[in-house]
Amino acid sequence: MAARYLVPALAVAGRAVAQSCSNAATTTIQNAGDASALASCTTFSGSIAIATGTTDSIAINGVQSITGSLVATNVTQMTQLSADSLTTIGASFTLADLTILSTLNFPRLSDVETIDWEALPALQGLSFTTGVQTANALSIVNTQLNTLDGINLQTVDTMVISNNPYLEDVTMQLGNVSTSMLIYANGRNVSAIFPNLEWAATLVFRNVSAVSIPSLASVNNSMGFYSNFFDTIAAPNLTSVGGSLSFVSNTDVTKISFPELTTVGGGLQVANNTALETIDGFPDVKTVSGALDFNGAFTSVMLPELADVKGAFNLQSTKNIDTACSHFEPLSGENNVIKGTYTCSGEEASPSGVTTGSGSGSSSGSSSSASSTASSSANAVYISGASGLMGVVAAIFGML
Repeated sequence: MAARYLVPALAVAGRAVAQSCSNAATTTIQNAGDASALASCTTFSGSIAIATGTTDSIAINGVQSITGSLVATNVTQMTQLSADSLTTIGASFTLADLTILSTLNFPRLSDVETIDWEALPALQGLSFTTGVQTANALSIVNTQLNTLDGINLQTVDTMVISNNPYLEDVTMQLGNVSTSMLIYANGRNVSAIFPNLEWAATLVFRNVSAVSIPSLASVNNSMGFYSNFFDTIAAPNLTSVGGSLSFVSNTDVTKISFPELTTVGGGLQVANNTALETIDGFPDVKTVSGALDFNGAFTSVMLPELADVKGAFNLQSTKNIDTACSHFEPLSGENNVIKGTYTCSGEEASPSGVTTGSGSGSSSGSSSSASSTASSSANAVYISGASGLMGVVAAIFGML
């Protein structure tokens, strides 16, 4: 008689477990008990969300794979989130507005489609022992993280790391960036180290103390260095940039070294780098398809292989640059190397870029008004409130 009722009971229990491991929509965890109830699910088919009213520490133990997303937004009373066995999140790992979250413990996590973390003011470190190696998109904004140890991506489509005031190190084994990488407004001493990065679509570094890209060979779109704190920037193996290449307002830089660069598909801009006296870091550059725009406090410019500038040519400096102007002026005449308007003037009180016209100081060589074909990378600014990757890209490249 007992067996008669036991078999149906086991069947019901089995269906309950199966249902708890699969949800076409989203399963919401209200408390620690709800999380514990998933322990029998090796694979959870669906997404998991942490309820906003949760006050418990949440441990999703036992689960090895979540096919959908893991989401916690505006859970203002949760201090810890962990998953001792989780290796894979098939969609987004989203954390936002978690006011007191201080512990993030995912020791086996290695594969995530998207990491999207924003407004985690109490999170200072990660307990990711294995380390995340695969993610198509990574966005870490407004946290107290001082390191990204535990995130070591091999490839990525998009990456945004910004407004993390205590972050001092971004080191990854990235081989390529297929869409864009933007690092800006983090800790004053942050270093961006990418020893294996060989190619990228778009790269932007702003407010960084050191950049290391020794293997970088090709940038398909644009690359910019804005308001950084390093004294030297080098890309010893870079041969081509498909879009614009900009160095703007890096006030400590004294040396730019891109010895293998031959082609710039957009504008080449070196602007307002006040400690840079000699611009000799582009010895093999032959073609600039946009404007060549150098302005600042330099005394010498050397571009020995320059053969084709399709846009405007602008050299303006607070110092005497008669020698440079004497060298480049013939290239705008019968030699037809410089196709756009030509400006070369020294001892300018306020050197300007080609987008704003020539200054009013004394000049050497011929001078003319700026061409509308100029690169406008000097207009790159950080716009407070611009959110997400598209907001940042718009802020930085909106005028290109």
